[in-house]
Amino acid sequence: MLLGCIGDDFTGSSDLANTLAREGMRTMQFTGAPTGDAPEGCEAGVVALKSRSIPAEEAVAQSLAALDWLRRQGARQFLFKYCSTFDSTPDGNIGPVAEALADVLGAKVTVVCPVFPATGRTLYLGHLFVNGRLLSESGMEKHPLTPMTDPDIRRFLRRQTQGEVGLAPFPIVDQGPAAIREALDACAARGERLVVVDAVKERHLRDIGSAVAGDALVTGGSGIALGLPANFRAEGLIGTTHPVWTGEAGPAVALAGSCSGATRGQVARHIAAHPSLKVEAEAVMTGRLGVAEALAFARAHPEGEPLIYSSADPAAVAAAQTRFGRDRVAAALEGFFADLAVALVAAGTRRLVVAGGETSGAVATALARPWFEIGPEIDPGVPALRAAGAPLTLALKSGNFGAEDFFAKAFRTLAGGRA
Repeated sequence: MLLGCIGDDFTGSSDLANTLAREGMRTMQFTGAPTGDAPEGCEAGVVALKSRSIPAEEAVAQSLAALDWLRRQGARQFLFKYCSTFDSTPDGNIGPVAEALADVLGAKVTVVCPVFPATGRTLYLGHLFVNGRLLSESGMEKHPLTPMTDPDIRRFLRRQTQGEVGLAPFPIVDQGPAAIREALDACAARGERLVVVDAVKERHLRDIGSAVAGDALVTGGSGIALGLPANFRAEGLIGTTHPVWTGEAGPAVALAGSCSGATRGQVARHIAAHPSLKVEAEAVMTGRLGVAEALAFARAHPEGEPLIYSSADPAAVAAAQTRFGRDRVAAALEGFFADLAVALVAAGTRRLVVAGGETSGAVATALARPWFEIGPEIDPGVPALRAAGAPLTLALKSGNFGAEDFFAKAFRTLAGGRA
């Protein structure tokens, strides 16, 4: 293994794995820190954790366990991947995990760059933008678990960390790798170990990748990985061949637990022409709807590509949280979809599409597959996956990702067709 990666959720880990695979690295995604060795030929290993919304000390412990495993696989460089909208809270996990990883690796300076231009995430003068709007005005300020009300990533990160946070601003980044490297070294000399690095174009991300070729640790969104494979290729350590993808025929089901605007639009598009079952939080909390009923619905439509969804307007979600408690609602819905996914696969589902970061994490954990092979890209940031040791292909989608016809494209790709 050359590059060892730690993702703080499952959809983000798939996004990262997709980026690395497209750039020519043989990439595999693992569910939590594995107990055995990585499969032979794995050049980039992505350990997917469900650590974004748990207490910081638990996130640190899980991340350090993943780092220990990746080091034992021989990885030469390490990447901590978080969401390109920097999903966190002032006392959250991104800063503490980054500092803990840097401590163990002895990293004097570490890039912080939550940027993904292909999906509209850019960083200018330390401020994060989503499709041209400040993060705090993008809709993320209404996120039920990690509302992002401050777009200044440097200021936000300072609330989570022990040390000072540096900045490599756009005018420097735009000059290329040498200028970026000089800025990082200057930050390190001032004791600024975590450095927020601007980027607004893919070229900037590739230049950052070139600049950090010798760094032990890099952090950011999946875009930060764009320039890393080229460093290994320049050393003759990786080639340019890609494994052949074969899909899986058979019953297909979509599960959606995200309340993002993008997912709600995708849900509306899909249910217009396919069977659907809406999962109300209240029905799950009170026991009026259980896994058995949802499984029966899916089995009644074996060729209809049905959708089972809890995606609702944020106001409806807030009402359920007020009545039952935010954490109880989240745990109940995640548990519902996780148990349903296991039941669906046991009943013969061969293509499974999951929308929503927390939902995807719960499902992937419940399926308990040790690793996933990375297949072709369905939409930017979302690859097709094949589960190890099972006739199962799946897609794990972040709530904000994907075009309006995502579900239809995902089902085609998972069957071996073109997106």
